[in-house]
Amino acid sequence: MLRGLAALLFFQLLGESLVFVTGLPVPGPVVGLVLLFLSLLALQGSLRETIPAVEAAASALLGNLGLFFVPAGVGVVALWGVVQDEGGAIAAVLVVSAVFTLAVTVWTFVAVRRLLGSKDTAA
Repeated sequence: MLRGLAALLFFQLLGESLVFVTGLPVPGPVVGLVLLFLSLLALQGSLRETIPAVEAAASALLGNLGLFFVPAGVGVVALWGVVQDEGGAIAAVLVVSAVFTLAVTVWTFVAVRRLLGSKDTAA
């Protein structure tokens, strides 16, 4: 598991470094994840002992994913007065962003459907 955790952290560091050097507008961990995926695909035969180690480390992290939300929950509790004072603004932003997200999702679906030339088969 230590080898897998080291691989995950190495690729996160590699992704963060690439984003820092190139100025890409993509989060470093996402770049690292893509690099990890590509390297696992490219070196599939020679990494027989590393792949299970990475899977074990990823499974352990995902199994404890709920713990990563504890700091956010503590922040909300610690700043509860601010949350109460700005409750209306927070609710408005949540509603507007949800409506905007739904509209963009529908627009994207319709655009892709037109692009692919799919016809409605329901009659």
